[in-house]
Amino acid sequence: MDPVTSPSRHRQAADEKAHAKASPRRPRRRELDSAENLRDRVYRFSDLSRYSFRDRMLIRIADLILSSLIVLTCSTLRWEVRGRENLDAILTSGHRPILASWHACILSATWFWRNRGIVVMSSVSRDAEYTGRAIKRFGYGTARGSATRGGGRALAEMAQCLDNGIEVGFTIDGPRGPAYVAKTGALTLARHTGQAILPFHTEVRRYVEFPSWDRSHVPLPFTAAICLIGEPIYVPRHATSDELIALQARVQSELDDLRSEAETWRTGA
Repeated sequence: MDPVTSPSRHRQAADEKAHAKASPRRPRRRELDSAENLRDRVYRFSDLSRYSFRDRMLIRIADLILSSLIVLTCSTLRWEVRGRENLDAILTSGHRPILASWHACILSATWFWRNRGIVVMSSVSRDAEYTGRAIKRFGYGTARGSATRGGGRALAEMAQCLDNGIEVGFTIDGPRGPAYVAKTGALTLARHTGQAILPFHTEVRRYVEFPSWDRSHVPLPFTAAICLIGEPIYVPRHATSDELIALQARVQSELDDLRSEAETWRTGA
């Protein structure tokens, strides 16, 4: 079992602590319905009826190809993890992580964090249909929106997920780059929810790089892999403009440092 595939004892303790702090009253039916509707909305496969028959077939085929690629390439990886204590620190404090990484490591990261129920932002487009379906096969959910379309709605849904104990994540240089430049979505969400941004980076020793803007890495089977987990970054709700600029620079710097450390590991320098 990978070190972060399932909740740790720290997370279970945090859940118990949060439950103990909760109001003793029984939740109203409307609250239960809201939580159930939220989970149904983020985890179910989206309705494809608005697409033509040809597009529906293409989406389903692309979904199966992508999910099969992840299994074939990532199930054989040999993992090393550094910084696990940073995740544990968030969970034991009763908070939830807002995971943040680069598009380049999306395949290996999808496998590494699988089956935690993490909800990620997914753009509103036809291409996002098959990627969304593929990652849901690994236990993820999606909030539909991007920096250019429906972003506010998606952030609101991710905030609701955090309020219901569901972890969320960003490929923070998406949806269209530039690569390795952090957008502000994670910062905005952290500010409004009080939850912690958790930067991380995954790297593999041998891979094929896609000729695309995000330079995604496709791991080669049986290679070594590493996940580097950075320190949590909390954003005060009433942070000033200068403080927000400094915190955004910290997110960028932390991810850059993790990427640099991963490259040193990969090359053995």
